[in-house]
Amino acid sequence: MATSVLECSEDAFRKLFKFYKQRRSVTELKDVLDFACPDGKRVFKAQLIASSVSDQDATRAGLYPVKQWKAYCLHGYPGFIFISNPFLPWSQRYWVKQCLKMYPQKPNVCNLDMHMSPEETTDIWGKSMLHMRQKGSSKRESKCLLEKLRWVTLGYHYDWNTKTYSAEHYTPFPSDLAFLSEQVTAACGFQGFTAEAGILNYYHFDSSLGIHVDESELDHSKPLLSFSFGQSSIFLLGGLKREDMPIAMLMHSGDIMIMSGFSRLLYHAVPRIISNPEGCPVPRCLEPAICTDSVTADSTLWCDEADWEICASYLKNSRINMTVRQVLADGQVFPSSGNKTNVIQPGSYYSEDVNKEEYGAKRQKTDEIVDVHTQIDS
Repeated sequence: MATSVLECSEDAFRKLFKFYKQRRSVTELKDVLDFACPDGKRVFKAQLIASSVSDQDATRAGLYPVKQWKAYCLHGYPGFIFISNPFLPWSQRYWVKQCLKMYPQKPNVCNLDMHMSPEETTDIWGKSMLHMRQKGSSKRESKCLLEKLRWVTLGYHYDWNTKTYSAEHYTPFPSDLAFLSEQVTAACGFQGFTAEAGILNYYHFDSSLGIHVDESELDHSKPLLSFSFGQSSIFLLGGLKREDMPIAMLMHSGDIMIMSGFSRLLYHAVPRIISNPEGCPVPRCLEPAICTDSVTADSTLWCDEADWEICASYLKNSRINMTVRQVLADGQVFPSSGNKTNVIQPGSYYSEDVNKEEYGAKRQKTDEIVDVHTQIDS
């Protein structure tokens, strides 16, 4: 079905993006690769290094022991690794909570900072709790701050206008996410990975991510990590040229992707968010599970029921994606700023002097960043 849309002169990636972005039935997604049922013709097992991550460290990160992971590679895409939900039953809830409650807090930066004062964007979670608990199904219902989140940046903060990082725009990278990233990269054979920058994208059923390549980091020798939680998505992985025909695959809650080597600078996109395959309001892998003596939950990786009520309400219509990358090679510095690193101060992105016309344009751009980030041509 999908291959038939590629017959006209329009480049393959753009046309396939538009095809999958349309609201089509599940039967029309039969060409989409699902690693939950891997296709032996296109997929082969990845060779992980289980000895590089102790079972204790895996558990601390909320992961099963590496020897239990289901990891795959794609023929024709060296350096691409897909890990099918290696998270322990209780830990996905923790990472969802971090993305919704903790990581949007100051001094981290989010899209709302571009057009709202620091006072307005302080405690996004607290200001949204009542709304999320009472949330109905009406599309006309007003949105709370949590539902208006489109992106959060961590560590070296990505500049959406210049598409660059700099030493001047930096806040400490979350230690828990850094530890998770280090365990995953070590298991995949990348020793010495340093998590320096993160971009969290918050998708809803009408969201998409345009065709792009992640090339703003100064060092491309280190992998790019992607973690997904909540509803599922269609992910398109292309080639080194924008017009190369991509392969379509599904990403479900808990899935991890690693793009390295040849695959590090491949074009990719997310044309569509779809409901989880079980048809439940929230994926079953996010349901509570009893921790046994052999798999004991680290008390720091926990989400209590009160917090989870808010998270579950959010995830009924949403997907969260965390991407983590190393920006600089070991010993490397930004060329224009030397060794100087300044911590961002709350409110540094906001000005009371902005006029209404500028405010409106800035708000539209930053609020819709998930849709327009290197948007496909119309």
